[in-house]
Amino acid sequence: MTENSTRGTRADEPADIGRRVLRLRTEKGLTQRQLAEPAYTAAYVSTLEAGRVRPSETALRHLAERLGTTVEELATGRPPHLATRLRMRLTDARRTLATGEAEDAARLFHALCDEAAGLELLHEQAAALLGLGDCALETGDLVAAREHFAAAEQLLADEPLPRRVPALRGRATAHLLAGELRYACYLLETALDELNASGMHDPDALLLLYTASIAPYMDMGAHARAAHAAELALALAPQVDDPALVAKMHRGVARTFIAEGRIAEADASLAKAQELYRQLQIRTELAHCHWMRGYVRAQDGDLAGAEAELRTARDMLASKRAALFTVQVEVELADVLRRRGKTEEAERLLRPLLSPSALGAERGAVHAGGAHRLLGLIAEERGEHETAEEHYCSALSLLERTGAAGDLADLCRLLGDLLRRTGRTEAALDAYRTGLGHRAAPGTTTLGPAPKEPPRF
Repeated sequence: MTENSTRGTRADEPADIGRRVLRLRTEKGLTQRQLAEPAYTAAYVSTLEAGRVRPSETALRHLAERLGTTVEELATGRPPHLATRLRMRLTDARRTLATGEAEDAARLFHALCDEAAGLELLHEQAAALLGLGDCALETGDLVAAREHFAAAEQLLADEPLPRRVPALRGRATAHLLAGELRYACYLLETALDELNASGMHDPDALLLLYTASIAPYMDMGAHARAAHAAELALALAPQVDDPALVAKMHRGVARTFIAEGRIAEADASLAKAQELYRQLQIRTELAHCHWMRGYVRAQDGDLAGAEAELRTARDMLASKRAALFTVQVEVELADVLRRRGKTEEAERLLRPLLSPSALGAERGAVHAGGAHRLLGLIAEERGEHETAEEHYCSALSLLERTGAAGDLADLCRLLGDLLRRTGRTEAALDAYRTGLGHRAAPGTTTLGPAPKEPPRF
């Protein structure tokens, strides 16, 4: 069987299609000439019905129209309502993921994936795999997420790149959450270059890629590149009709505004994203907006407001059983609690997060490093210098694998200060030099040339 890639199905063999055309033509009482004209000849229809030629997409459309059926039914023998009903159930599964628990949605997506595979509906099977990938991201099973997204990409391997972009973006996000920032950037930038070089100006695909690239750029300290991606995303947004995609763009752009000290603009972007997510009833993304607003409040010195927003985000994510996102928020909440003088509560929050099932080198490495950093600060404030040094070194070990330049530079400064205060001057100087290396040109030593810009229209 050969794939009919324009419809995401697999067309039958020419003999099967020919028998189907013959049966439908006979039922309609048409001669071969009546079926063929005006675009084709009776001889062509005869050859086709004998199974000696595979009809093109254009021929299938002509024949389907004359026979009163659909291209899909003619090519596969499958009634079109099966695909329609499957797509409706995929929408229901997406709604379950947005408003309920990921485990419930995953069960629905698994059943739909199997059903679509049995019917050889490639696009619907890929959509179910994307849903499974998003469920796995929410529950924190990053290995499964990568596998689902990679399977969707493979299924759509013969499709144009824009169709594969959602799966590719999902895979990049899974690598980002695992702490593999450079590889996430590589995946996104490679796709952007291919898309822009091909001249395929697909605003949805481009917006998805530029928005997804902001987070790894920011974590690596490549703020100029992140700001440029945000600028391009903002320019593309008016050409995009998907409100969820536009909301995600506003949330990503807010990060670049925060880094530039444009707090009011960051808050405005997050307000737009929140309103869209409320309308769409996407609870996890709405929680992410509260999370980001907590970060904005903290950067602006409003620690009480930051604590309130982060607690709201944590409670929303916990109610959704979004395990990895919940513990990541708890690290940032612990930071705010420590800064507010609630050290014991911060420590109680942090210690359980360092178990392998919560955070670690393969699961939220950036936030695992952040947890060690905070515990190091708490230990240092108590005069427990040896414990503080252990936490700082653990954080450095985690973050060196990620390339999170700004965090690495900050940790080197903290470690250097601790070593200097305890009389180890040479070791302190080494730590400072290492930190300066990370701070000198963040992101530029680990990333290649910036991706090409989309053509101007």
